[in-house]
Amino acid sequence: MLKRSITIVGPTASGKTHRAVCIAKEIGGQIISADSRQVYRGMDLGTGKDLDEYEDVPFHLIDVADAGDKYNLHRYLQDFHEVYDRLVVAGVTPVICGGSGMYVENALNGVRLPEVPVNEQLRLELKGKSLEELSSILAGMKTLHNTTDIDTCKRAVRAIEIQTYYKMHPEAAVNSDKTYCKPLDSLVVGVDIPRDVRRYRITSRLDTRLKGGLVEEVRSLINSGISPDDLIYYGLEYKYVTLHVIGRLTYEEMFKSLETAIHQFAKRQMTWFRGMEKRGTKITWLPHELSDKDFTQRVLDLL
Repeated sequence: MLKRSITIVGPTASGKTHRAVCIAKEIGGQIISADSRQVYRGMDLGTGKDLDEYEDVPFHLIDVADAGDKYNLHRYLQDFHEVYDRLVVAGVTPVICGGSGMYVENALNGVRLPEVPVNEQLRLELKGKSLEELSSILAGMKTLHNTTDIDTCKRAVRAIEIQTYYKMHPEAAVNSDKTYCKPLDSLVVGVDIPRDVRRYRITSRLDTRLKGGLVEEVRSLINSGISPDDLIYYGLEYKYVTLHVIGRLTYEEMFKSLETAIHQFAKRQMTWFRGMEKRGTKITWLPHELSDKDFTQRVLDLL
C-alpha cells in the first residue's frame, strides 16, 4: 500500500458504498462512513444505510447519535480522527466512503475543529437581522466557498459565532484552517455515473424505500417522541415524509417533491466534489458501469 487510506466518493445512488465494501474486502480494510445522516440511530431507510451490504466488513460512524440529536461537523471530525488514527496504528487500511462533501473534504484536509462555545451576547446583537445582512457580515469574516453556512439565519449566526471565536482565539483557528493542517495520505476515487442513469436510480430507489416502509419508519420515530420539526430539520426523506405523515402533503405531493429534492441534492453533491478538485483535492473518476472486480482492480492499480 502506497497510500494510508482510500476514499470513495460519489453522488447519492451512484453505488459508492458497494464499491467501498468490495475494496475493503479485497485489502482487509474497514469502512469509515462520511454521511451526515447515517450517524443517526433509527433513521435507516431514509438515509439508505443498507447495512446488509457490508456483510462481514467492519464499519464506523454509523448509528453513533440518537435521532433528534444535532450531530455536526465538529463532532464528526472528532469521531473521524479517533477512528482513523486507531485503524492506521493497528495496520488496518481505512476506506472512507460518503457523499457528504463537507465531511469528506474537511476530514481529508486533516481539519480538527475546536469546541466553540455559545456567545449569548453576540447572538443578542445579531437577533432580528435578515439572512442577507448576516451573510454580508460572514462574508467579511471568511471566504464563502459554499452556501451551507448561509442557508438559514440560525446557521449564519452560528457561523459568525465561530469566526468571532477564532478571531479572539487565533490558536484555535490554526486547527480549523487547512493551510496549517496536515492532509491525510489518501487515494480519492469518484464513481462517475451519467446524469440520466443517476436520475433513474434515484427515482427507482425512492419507490423501493417507500414501499419498504419509509413512511412507517418516520411515523415510528414521531411516536417515539421525536418532534416533527426535528425530523424536518434533517431534510430530504425525513422532511417530506414527515410533512406527509402530519397531513400537510398528500402521498403524491410528497413523492414528487421528494424526488425533485433528491435530484437537486445529487447535483449539489457533484458541485461540491468538483469544487474539491478546484481547491486541490485530486479525484480519479472511474466509470460506474465497471464490474466490481474491474473497479476494485483499477483502484488497487492506482495505489
